[in-house]
Amino acid sequence: MPEDPVAPENGFAALGLSEPILRAIAEKGYTTPTPIQVQAIPVVLMGRDVLGVAQTGTGKTAGFTLPMLDILSGSRARARMPRSLILEPTRELALQVAENFVLYGKHLKLTHALIIGGESMSDQKDLLMRGVDVLIATPGRLIDIFERGSLLLTDTRVLVIDEADRMLDMGFIPDVERIVSLLPRTRQTLFFSATMAPEIRRLADAFLQNPKEISVSRPASVANTITQLLALVAESDKREALRRLIASEDVQNALIFCNRKRDVDVLFKSLSRHGFSVGALHGDMAQPVRFATLEKFKAGEIRLLCCSDVAARGIDIGGLSHVFNFDVPIHAEDYVHRIGRTGRAGREGRTFMLATPDDRLAFEAIEKLTEGSIRRIEIPGFDPVEWAEGSGRRRGRGRTAAPARSAARSGSAKPDSAKPDLAKPESTKTESGPARRAAKAPRPAADRRPAEPRAPESIAPETRAAPESRAPAHRPADIRAAEPPHAARPPRERDQRRRDDDLGPSVIGFGGDVPAFMLVAARPRRTAAAAHAEMEGDV
Repeated sequence: MPEDPVAPENGFAALGLSEPILRAIAEKGYTTPTPIQVQAIPVVLMGRDVLGVAQTGTGKTAGFTLPMLDILSGSRARARMPRSLILEPTRELALQVAENFVLYGKHLKLTHALIIGGESMSDQKDLLMRGVDVLIATPGRLIDIFERGSLLLTDTRVLVIDEADRMLDMGFIPDVERIVSLLPRTRQTLFFSATMAPEIRRLADAFLQNPKEISVSRPASVANTITQLLALVAESDKREALRRLIASEDVQNALIFCNRKRDVDVLFKSLSRHGFSVGALHGDMAQPVRFATLEKFKAGEIRLLCCSDVAARGIDIGGLSHVFNFDVPIHAEDYVHRIGRTGRAGREGRTFMLATPDDRLAFEAIEKLTEGSIRRIEIPGFDPVEWAEGSGRRRGRGRTAAPARSAARSGSAKPDSAKPDLAKPESTKTESGPARRAAKAPRPAADRRPAEPRAPESIAPETRAAPESRAPAHRPADIRAAEPPHAARPPRERDQRRRDDDLGPSVIGFGGDVPAFMLVAARPRRTAAAAHAEMEGDV
């Protein structure tokens, strides 16, 4: 078959596809292939590796599913050994590719399995045990299945890495590299991406062998069927501005993108309170809820869908009329994918981006990437807002820097000499403790507690002199010199002395004024010499 591309006007029949596939395409109503399909399908049928770069919404999925069905129709798969593998970055994309295989392979006896998170792993293992021709998976769940011994990749002859740039953004590249290392070296690899960053080029060079490069448009370009508009508003006016835009536009259905998942939930609740038909979709939601919400939106039961970037890649929603960027994307590439959900298959689409004065650098990065200007509009009822000079740091919504931190950044903070003295003030409490204890009368000798007997060697002369710092400050110097060090006392005598210190001369009261009836008489303390004399029988 010739390698030169076939003219689109010749239809799918000129691409070399088999009759069952052409019949399924005709039943779907497609007659003219897109440019990426015209160039990719004949090359894939030849068995060559493909490096495809095309803007979103150009039909990349059919560009590899149609020839794969033709290639796989000649034989059958064995248990746990899929014949082809398609890697997708998100579960929504994997589900959509599976729908394409069901649609285009309806007249072929081929089987497929969907291996994604959020579904029963035992059911997925059962599907693999029956043998599948096409395995569609996300990298994380595929590795989990492989490590449990339910999957072998030694018979996989066709590998498809779809949305490679999204794989890079989501951190799946190490998993992808490991999966590729498990595949046989003699395979056909199809590598598709909407953008071609240097990292993507490096991966393509590592995975592909003598690939056919197909690029139907420059990277990160926007379809000419999309009208792009910008509204610059204050941060506090964004929700009201969005509601007015929705009310003023002829919105059939629309996606509303937020940068953060929690903002998706907040905006969903706000629009629901104002009576809009709206749903929410982001990665923290349970998988059945995500599928159910997406199906309702596709069926027209929900008019608006607040979502994160999980819905920005590859999801085909027929007749989507509008896309609203409630937040300016942090990465300029995400803008291309977001607005690519509308204006598909030759239809017209309108997109709006709500920006605040602090979004200037992010907006300029988008215009630089797309090599075009986005027309600015004014929303009636709002005061004109201009870009902030020198702005570029994206702050959280509704948050401002602390005054001290702002002053430090601007250089207006006070020097250290101007700071207040944080030293503790001198104590102003009344005399207590030792002074009051010294004034109390000693307890009579009859009330004295007899001393515990102890061995003479425990008070050896060389250990009797205690360091000055170890004795309490309120004891007389002669007593401190005569007492043995704390560590040299036997455990029992040391515990007894600790109890004497705790229960000795003490006062129970409040503040500096203690009632007389609450005073406890102090015990007289014995010297070490007196205690030694008691043990020797001198007293």
